Amino acid sequence: MAGSADEPLTWPPRGRWPRTVPDPSEAGLLALVNFQRNQTLISLPECNRINRQMTDSEDRRAPSAGKSSVRLIKVPEDRAGQRLDNFLLGQLKGAPRSLVYKLMRSGQVRVNGGRAKAERKLEAGEEVRVPPVNLAEVGDKSAPPAGFLQRMEQAIVFEDARLLVINKPSGVASHGGSGISHGAIETMRALRPNQNLELVHRLDRDTSGLLVMAKKRSALTELQALLREDHDGNGPGGIRKRYLTLLAGRMPDGVMSVDAPLHVGLRQGGERHVQVNAAGKPSLSHFKVLERRGGHSYCEVRIETGRTHQIRVHAQHIGHPVAGDDKYGDPAVNKRFREQIGLKRLFLHAASLEFALDGGKAPYVLNAPLAPELAEAMDQLK
Repeated sequence: MAGSADEPLTWPPRGRWPRTVPDPSEAGLLALVNFQRNQTLISLPECNRINRQMTDSEDRRAPSAGKSSVRLIKVPEDRAGQRLDNFLLGQLKGAPRSLVYKLMRSGQVRVNGGRAKAERKLEAGEEVRVPPVNLAEVGDKSAPPAGFLQRMEQAIVFEDARLLVINKPSGVASHGGSGISHGAIETMRALRPNQNLELVHRLDRDTSGLLVMAKKRSALTELQALLREDHDGNGPGGIRKRYLTLLAGRMPDGVMSVDAPLHVGLRQGGERHVQVNAAGKPSLSHFKVLERRGGHSYCEVRIETGRTHQIRVHAQHIGHPVAGDDKYGDPAVNKRFREQIGLKRLFLHAASLEFALDGGKAPYVLNAPLAPELAEAMDQLK
């Protein structure tokens, strides 16, 4: 029972639990000793063990209506080396990236019983805990519009057992993110729910043209290895990339090679801005004039590196910015392009890719026709 203010207090100290006086009986003293013994600190491994037990207990609860149950997935051999976030996007088909990152931040996603960051590279045999997600509800909220799905399906220019390639329209992001609900990869996953599609590379949102997605992990890893090779594709391996662009002004005849390092910086508000800077990464582009119209230059560009905004910044660097480029171009020139030839977008198109898989035994030559709005703009140039 509670004691008076003059009576001694037992552990815990004043203010944390009601004050009590010791029970003078033998049983009461034994209970007090046992209570005090239980106040010892728990070690970190013991904490983790208890936490896993609590998580397992939650996992055994019956899922509520509309929710999937907790899944413990062993990473297969062909997914070894994949980032955790991309692995989860493949498992939670239809779930937006924002939800997947929220699950990881909250600790609901576990690898071998412990928390893990999005960029963690998984190893074969590791166990990933995928929490229950109401995918039906998520799907209702985030499904791409039917018209957009149809448009993206019509954009497919090549498909086989390993790859799916689209002619990405300008204005469509390669993947969803902040403020972008439906990127190209999310939309294609919605169209092909039974396939494990992964982006091989990215294109700027305003750039149209070839965007490659892998259906198999083996194709993804081989293509990403080829992308890392720093050469033009004439040697063994590599990816040969060809773009079409309209540059402001008259470029000189022949091939102009621009070897200028590029540095990615951030402007106020978090916007990326790239500039030529000696502290940047090596970057090499080759510009070749195909045709001149209206005092401007229609060019082919081959790049040996794949830096952010590389063609656009190199074009600006040589004094011939890409037509319609609101970030690196000339506002006055862009205004004339809009008024005279109806150009309302960036004139940059990823036209062709050449590479070989299976160690060079399976060659691929992919092409994407110039977007209709760019072809029309060229027709208007005199």
